[in-house]
Amino acid sequence: MKNRKFNKLKQKYFEDNGGLFLKQELASYAGSVRTAARIFTEEELKKATNNYHVSGKIGEGGYGTVYKGILSNEQVVAIKKSKVSGPITESRQFVNEVIVLSQIHHKNVVRLLGCCLETQTPILVYEFIAHGTLYEHIHRKNNKGTSPLSLPLRLKIASDTAEALAYLHYSTSTPIIHRDVKATNILLDENYTAKVSDFGASRLVPDQDENKLSTFVQGTVGYLDPEYLQSNILTEKSDVYSFGVVLVELLTSQRALCFEKPEAERNLAKVFVSLLDSDRLGQILDDEIVEGHFERVTKVADLAKRCLRLRGEERPSMKKVAAELDGLVPTMELYPSGGKPNFPRTHKDTDYLLGSPVSSSSLVDIRGEGDAGSYSSILIGADYERSMQNQIQMVTPYGDGR
Repeated sequence: MKNRKFNKLKQKYFEDNGGLFLKQELASYAGSVRTAARIFTEEELKKATNNYHVSGKIGEGGYGTVYKGILSNEQVVAIKKSKVSGPITESRQFVNEVIVLSQIHHKNVVRLLGCCLETQTPILVYEFIAHGTLYEHIHRKNNKGTSPLSLPLRLKIASDTAEALAYLHYSTSTPIIHRDVKATNILLDENYTAKVSDFGASRLVPDQDENKLSTFVQGTVGYLDPEYLQSNILTEKSDVYSFGVVLVELLTSQRALCFEKPEAERNLAKVFVSLLDSDRLGQILDDEIVEGHFERVTKVADLAKRCLRLRGEERPSMKKVAAELDGLVPTMELYPSGGKPNFPRTHKDTDYLLGSPVSSSSLVDIRGEGDAGSYSSILIGADYERSMQNQIQMVTPYGDGR
């Protein structure tokens, strides 16, 4: 009787979470394993994580805990178990986002492999990226004694990230605004290739919304677009602003927000723009990594400043940013000890940047900058926004920060 009751409950959760609709949609991808999300059972994921044993925990953020898992086919994955316990009423929206995000196959985007719908709140399964977050490498957190990332490698990482964001904005079937671009949401693989992660705050932009979307504000203090913060109007230029902050981090090796500094110096973006405008850029740059590259650094600093303009319409598009950075990455790259060279970029990797743009354009979650969990749950419709609308959350670092 207990087993029957338990199985009945699992089936109820599966149906409530849109499982039948997802199965129906995935049927259209029959024979195309590469493009289809996978539906995992709860038992599979328990077995992969040794029943979510604490030893497998690799990250913890405000909304969930991430575990390293090994599937029956020996594939290593990252499994995100939500802390939010509650049924999903906007199941069709959730399923649509699972399908769209699982079809993103870009070398600089962490891929969503599938989900489990047999629990009250869905569990998400991502590809596993083992080399840590960009935040850890910039600030050498948990990497004391290691060499800093060289400037050429930092520019390569910036270029990779810009390409990923440009792809999300312009080359997916439905434009996607990431909405939480920051150093902790950029993972690095063993070749130091950047992978954009954490689509927990992302929004899909239907055609009828043209190029902007009215939402509750969500993002991370220090990276948050001030125009979006004031207007609640989200556009792809909000990602551009946040990326500009990441560029400044890469040039200065300073944190986007530092409460240990005097109030006037806490916000890195504001201080950077002020010093650049007064021709004092050298005061904020990381001398250890910019030495010998000042001409290139000046060009990157100017690009960052344009990304950080207060009016979104005056910022460049991510497509333009990606193309500009691609021309600034040195041919010969200097890797930190233990690093491996990336494979050379081909024309196919950047061809989409030359195409014509597609029109693109939630919740108050002002999170503190730091080692937040980088694998996050997909935004679960209006219920998630309403449940978190008044929450101001600071994320506590855990483990290696992913």
